[in-house]
Amino acid sequence: MQGMVPTDPTVGRPAPPPRAATGRAAPTPQPVHRALICVSMPAFAISDEHGQLTGQGLDGFYRSGRRVLARCRLRVAGQDPLPVQGQLVGADRARFVSTVRTSADPGPDPGVSVERLRHADGTERITLRSASPRAVRLPVELAVGTDLAELAAVGTGLAGPELPGSVHDSGMRWATTGGIHAVVAADPAPTDTLAHAGLLRWDVELDPGAAHSIELRVRLETPPATRPTAMGAAAAAPAAAPPGQSPEHLWRAARAQGDDARVEDLLRTALGDLCGLLVRDRGHPADSYLVAGVPWRCGLAPAEALWAARLTLPLGTRLAAGTLRTLARTQRTGRGSDAGHIPGSLRHSGPHLPPGCTGVEATLLFPVVLAEARRWGLPDREVGPLLDAVEGCLRWLLAAAGESGFIPDPAPGGPYRCETQAHAHRAALLGADLLDAYGRPGGAQAREWAAALRGRFREDFWIDDLAGGRPAAALLAGGRPVAHLGGAAAHLLDTGLLGGGRLAAGLLDPARTEQLARLLGSPALDSGWGLRSLGAKEPGHNPFGHRGGAVRVHETAVAVAGLAAAGYEKEAGALLRGALDAAQHFGHRLPEMYAGEQRVTGGVPLPHPAACRPAAVAAAGAAQLLITAAGVRPDVPGGSVAVRPMHTAPLGAVQFTGLRVAEQPFALRVSRLGLGMVEEAADGLQLGG
Repeated sequence: MQGMVPTDPTVGRPAPPPRAATGRAAPTPQPVHRALICVSMPAFAISDEHGQLTGQGLDGFYRSGRRVLARCRLRVAGQDPLPVQGQLVGADRARFVSTVRTSADPGPDPGVSVERLRHADGTERITLRSASPRAVRLPVELAVGTDLAELAAVGTGLAGPELPGSVHDSGMRWATTGGIHAVVAADPAPTDTLAHAGLLRWDVELDPGAAHSIELRVRLETPPATRPTAMGAAAAAPAAAPPGQSPEHLWRAARAQGDDARVEDLLRTALGDLCGLLVRDRGHPADSYLVAGVPWRCGLAPAEALWAARLTLPLGTRLAAGTLRTLARTQRTGRGSDAGHIPGSLRHSGPHLPPGCTGVEATLLFPVVLAEARRWGLPDREVGPLLDAVEGCLRWLLAAAGESGFIPDPAPGGPYRCETQAHAHRAALLGADLLDAYGRPGGAQAREWAAALRGRFREDFWIDDLAGGRPAAALLAGGRPVAHLGGAAAHLLDTGLLGGGRLAAGLLDPARTEQLARLLGSPALDSGWGLRSLGAKEPGHNPFGHRGGAVRVHETAVAVAGLAAAGYEKEAGALLRGALDAAQHFGHRLPEMYAGEQRVTGGVPLPHPAACRPAAVAAAGAAQLLITAAGVRPDVPGGSVAVRPMHTAPLGAVQFTGLRVAEQPFALRVSRLGLGMVEEAADGLQLGG
């Protein structure tokens, strides 16, 4: 997400460079809010809606964190085709249509159309079609070039000049001094190639009604020493998974249909983005996880990978299992103060708090994701090997709490953040439930600590005022509260799933839960497009601030689920409908964040110029927003699944098919009256309402 301070320079969004010594402003991160990005990790392609790759900004084909082709500018009959439309036709494909007028056209109507079908994997098919009344001869030129720059340099505008190219087979080739090569090949081969100018030329003759296609293939060749590792910027190319077991295979079956046609479009787009962001470890081909987002964060971000896995549990447990195993291999071992901790980078926390540690969040999320994955049907044979890692997370939690009883973030200096205590409380309860189920020690201690935390939290973290009070955002040294109100408070309503479809206890009592629900539904936090990360009336509010006022999709999804579970469906429905309306304006591909400007009649949500799109937590959050309305609460170990839809039916009548419970297809229907009916479920599951 925006504001990350990466431990791996290939993972984080590029930070603004310092000012140049001359006093002139240095290059800044390139905007991406108007770009079309097609993704099939570890490859992706970026361009504006006109489809030309100009070599400016972030334009280009990328693979493994490097720009393979920066410039691919098409000219037909000596002119740039006139752009008509550019759009994504899938997460991994984009289509660009333009027209060309020729001397054979008798009037103002163009006689030649040009279609460019671009795939993230580095292929592009250019098709010229003629509607002219007589045959036309069209010189076609492609001006190509590249700098083979790393994404971090491209993103800050610091990429070097284009490299000199040479003729290679049916196209061109470029090379760095480090032995990295980029090759572009054309079929049919060009009739003329000018290496010094980077030009590929064809003479195309089109009869009336005829078409002619040129296919380009772009590839990156790297020496073995420079190839990315499985934990690097864009992981190795996906390795084979057992047939029918990969997450993307299961996701393709999921569908949503209902009164609101946008529901179907949003789920389909979200699932396509998730497939495009999925990578596998070459050393462990059964283990899949989601990279954080494109273009800035093409690597494994532990906390966001776990959030995405948790939010997509209704679509199957394969992603959760692979993500958990991958992160378990990174967990710190030994006897030091960081034993059991899952490493993560620092992340900016807005205008009021110092950076937090994503590793703390990941360590506290790990037991929760495993416990809930088990409820959704992750088999015992896969849960068992991960219990040691859960024990490590809980040992770290109890050690980090120390005498204060609160979890510092980052550890050990703090501060004590509101959402971190919510994560820790949930981890302790669900982790204890998990350890008890497998006869492991430590459950009673974790449960006792969670009970003590509830008492301390209610006493120290609640700020009373004439409006009913609010939770503190954090406690600083000496117990001084930070009083600002933001979307992170929604995590206090996220309690987690226990056996029998029960929800874990929350940190707040019923009266304060009601007050928090009222605050989350107020205009200060509900922008009309989703939940603001910082209230509109708070000092330092910035509608474009990642944690200073922008709408973060996954936080909105957490709020909707928490409010619905607590019985505050009016507030949950308003946030859900606002996010669904915003998705429509973003072509149903929600970015990781967008501006938290107040919604007005006839207005549209404003994009954030540096937001990843697609992003794992946004795509997973979009799916979760929709499925929340169905209220599915599984307990596969207990042999049951309950359906408790939102009575207000904010999506109208809706049907979900291709969900997964107990590793089997699960389908249900919710009526306009908010009544749920299971239509397909695994044999042996007791159905409840």
